[in-house]
Amino acid sequence: MMTERKELKLVRKKGNTVLEEKWKNGVLYFAFPQLSKLTFCVHGFSSRIGGVSEGEFAQMNLSFTRGDKEECVRENYRRISSAVGFDHEKIVCSDQTHTNHVRVVTSQDCGKGYLRPKDYKDIDGLITNEPSVVLATFYADCVPLYFVDPVSKVIGLSHSGWRGTVADIASETVRLMTEIYGSKPENILAAIGPSICQDCYEVSEDVIEQFREKYDRSLWEKLFYRKENGKYQLNLWEACRQNMLSAGILPEHIEVTDLCTCCNPEILFSHRASQGRRGNLAAFLSIKEN
Repeated sequence: MMTERKELKLVRKKGNTVLEEKWKNGVLYFAFPQLSKLTFCVHGFSSRIGGVSEGEFAQMNLSFTRGDKEECVRENYRRISSAVGFDHEKIVCSDQTHTNHVRVVTSQDCGKGYLRPKDYKDIDGLITNEPSVVLATFYADCVPLYFVDPVSKVIGLSHSGWRGTVADIASETVRLMTEIYGSKPENILAAIGPSICQDCYEVSEDVIEQFREKYDRSLWEKLFYRKENGKYQLNLWEACRQNMLSAGILPEHIEVTDLCTCCNPEILFSHRASQGRRGNLAAFLSIKEN
């Protein structure tokens, strides 16, 4: 397992946003240039580098439910929170089941899923306008979606696997930000985080049928292509981008990852690359306290 910065060799996809490598105290995480310019919020996407977990969980596993030692996971949280710059005791965790359900969270929810049990289920997205609340969602190939409204000071973070993409959790997140907090879609800055790329994501006909039903035929060539074996290569990044555009987010406000989890299995957890023997990465997003 790579632990030193000089040994790190990331495989990047050409033509997309170049995610920034951020290092602190031996911990590597990633950030989007557009979101990094905002002074009122903090965000990051974890890597495997800099934690204390071992074996298939090495090093920075952020899941309590995959068989890792709890004390290792808690130390990993302390390290990633220190590196990114948020209070780990203020984390609010999703309850991901591949839905398009988005929950409004407040300071009353801090610690849920981390320090205390969650009192909600089937929540793949979180939004808030309260400072210090740390939104957290979890990954090992699915797509992290970041939403930041710098005008109304509202943030959202959503998990979008292929089911959540077809169900359009991106638009649901924007709808709630607009309905609850008065955000305007044209003001929202959005990002599509590290996840599996089209080159690595083979799916079957039944999955593609749902994408045919969801998306206009004019987009099919951008979203998938059929191979000789009868399977398809699916572009979740583009599908999520199209969902964001449909929600009213401006194209110049959308940053798309250049890092694939499956292309970088030594640096990012990938369910496909590891055949399910892995830990979890996490996306974090929070409004700073004044």
